[in-house]
Amino acid sequence: MKIYTKTGDKGTTSLVGGSRVSKYDVRLHAYGSTDELNSWIGLIGDLCAEEELKNFLRNIQVELFDLGSNLASEKGQDRIPLPKVEDSSIKALEQKIDEMNKILPQLRTFILPGGDVLVSYCHIARTVCRRAERWSVELIEKEELDEVFVKYLNRMSDFLFVLARYFAHSKQVEEIPWIPRK
Repeated sequence: MKIYTKTGDKGTTSLVGGSRVSKYDVRLHAYGSTDELNSWIGLIGDLCAEEELKNFLRNIQVELFDLGSNLASEKGQDRIPLPKVEDSSIKALEQKIDEMNKILPQLRTFILPGGDVLVSYCHIARTVCRRAERWSVELIEKEELDEVFVKYLNRMSDFLFVLARYFAHSKQVEEIPWIPRK
């Protein structure tokens, strides 16, 4: 397989199904942000010392590829079977959030991202996830797409916030409270 095809040299790219769209199309923003999120999750997984959590993050990467393949598909594309994003994936995120939350101190104020590199990476991933969610919402408003994609990304950002807090707690890093200026 050749890496460079030169077919995108004029600012267009192919969707799954074959049609060509501009590289600034909302669909590309949606799956491009999802791809970026996947890379951040990979980095977080590489730095994670807990094997079970590392495996959970790798599974998330597979699910993000599944989601991205659906976002990268033209409307009505049914020639190529696409992997599904299931409600069970959302439930798994919720279970992991609840599991981590059990050991965390109650949150009494907004916190600033930071305090540790791994914590900061989780917060960066969370903001990228929110961007992917915003683009996916716009795409869903324009085309008929399964709303499970937005639900998954919404829960993913919650997971990444709790994951940041979990890493801070595990590493005994003090969370930085937001103190508004008066």
